[in-house]
Amino acid sequence: MYLNVNEAYSKFDSKLAKEEKNDCFVRSLAVASGSQYETAHQFVRDEFGREDKKGTENFAIYANMLRYEEEGMTIGNSKCEVKVLGKDRIKNVYKLKGEVIYRQKTISSFIKDNPKGTYVVGVAKHALTIKDGEVFDWNANKFKPTRKVQSAYEIKSKKSETQLSLF
Repeated sequence: MYLNVNEAYSKFDSKLAKEEKNDCFVRSLAVASGSQYETAHQFVRDEFGREDKKGTENFAIYANMLRYEEEGMTIGNSKCEVKVLGKDRIKNVYKLKGEVIYRQKTISSFIKDNPKGTYVVGVAKHALTIKDGEVFDWNANKFKPTRKVQSAYEIKSKKSETQLSLF
């Protein structure tokens, strides 16, 4: 089994994107929010403390996403609501000999349980986006559907409210 991977994640038409490395969280946030790569890159540098060509720290991601859950997140012109998914959404529950056991969901089981919506998902030392069941990631990762989900954040775009004037 392999995942259907959308190449928008790996094919940003940007000189900066081609020169960067360890930018999976930037790419994931750009795809999830519908913003340009450069805008997401600047946002992650300013808000998450990411240095160029270095990854974004997990604790910085989690702490800031908790803050954005309360305040909302604005990346360039994209306004988004953020929901930090708890243990019940990223782990499967089993009973074994009367004991309740929690196990990390795989990418495949996460998609199965969350077929609609946009999510930035953290797996071991990597981030990707899942949008309505479609994975936005490097194409080489399509053969890795059993990677364990370590964190997930639901991203919902807010519709901008503009007032029309007739006169």
